[in-house]
Amino acid sequence: MTDELDLVGELGSVEPLRPEAYQRARGVLRAAMADPGTVLSATSEEHTIMETNSTMTKTTTTRDHEFSPAMRRRRRLGLAGRLGIGAGVGVAAAAAVVAVALNSSATGGAAPGKDASAAAAGPVAVDGSADRAPLMTLAGSIKTVTPSAGDAWLVKATQVDGKKTMQVVYTLYTDDHAIYTGNSVKDIKLAITRHQDQMKAGGYAPLLKAAVAAADSSPADGRTQMLKAAKDPLVGLDPAAQKAEWDKQQAAAQEIIKQKGGNAAPKPYSPQAVQQHLDNALWTYSTQALSAGDGNTQVRAGVLRLLSTISAVDVTKSTTDDKATLTITAGPQVFGGEGGQVLTVDATTGMLVKSVTTVPGLPRASTTYESSRVAEADL
Repeated sequence: MTDELDLVGELGSVEPLRPEAYQRARGVLRAAMADPGTVLSATSEEHTIMETNSTMTKTTTTRDHEFSPAMRRRRRLGLAGRLGIGAGVGVAAAAAVVAVALNSSATGGAAPGKDASAAAAGPVAVDGSADRAPLMTLAGSIKTVTPSAGDAWLVKATQVDGKKTMQVVYTLYTDDHAIYTGNSVKDIKLAITRHQDQMKAGGYAPLLKAAVAAADSSPADGRTQMLKAAKDPLVGLDPAAQKAEWDKQQAAAQEIIKQKGGNAAPKPYSPQAVQQHLDNALWTYSTQALSAGDGNTQVRAGVLRLLSTISAVDVTKSTTDDKATLTITAGPQVFGGEGGQVLTVDATTGMLVKSVTTVPGLPRASTTYESSRVAEADL
């Protein structure tokens, strides 16, 4: 196969990515199951934009002579993937889209029965239903929560794929809304010294800003802002323009798929298909903003409000380690009939407790978050 498809297969072998960066690759793969055309275009643009916006620098050292040329190439891409969103994720996600297309049926989409189910759901009501009301309630209440002692949240994220621990990442979220990340507390201190505030300059900054805006916007405006921040090619267009853009993206995807020897037909345009695409994109980018900006109250509130607008999302009360939590489930309908993601958040603070993703053909991935209040000066 090509180098790009090799890279997909070697995702588990490269230098681990930040949790939200790795999730983005998986998220784009899930989106590809719904409609490869729009995802291919968005991934290509995202790759360029996010690589440009990334400002993080490498804080670990390696000895390249220990690796083959191919592994050194993959390792460099993996390290790049930790720079905000980065090149590694862009390349891997694009390759994943092609891989899905190559392995899809001749009709180019999910199984007919699953597509029909998604179409039957009709347009989403962006004010949130009673089933998702707890998200709106929590979004409103966390704005009034007074943090305990300290001036920042320190979050330890442990990512496991299958039974393999991929990485442990530390992130500091200050009460002044700065975000610093690294493989250790020492890395965080170095990031602070270098003024590497991901809220301002990192690859996720546009998504974080959109999430903050959504905390005080109407649900409809919040959706539009997030999708525009993600540079979704269909958001804000009238039906005629949407169809033209949809057909254009599907045609472009066909060229790439044919170059790779595939034979997947384009997915037909329909308002329901567009709605499913936009819901998929909203979930993907909103949850990435939450993963990147978990310690920012406004980000959490905005994301909770955004997720409440997706009709296929289920919310249930739960208990995790004797603490009240909410379990937020996006099932196969959000992802074109395949896979899913489940988030668990603290029912008082809205902070992430756990994220579990399933993608057919890949190991089950989970990220567990441990949060504590700290004083930045005492790190």
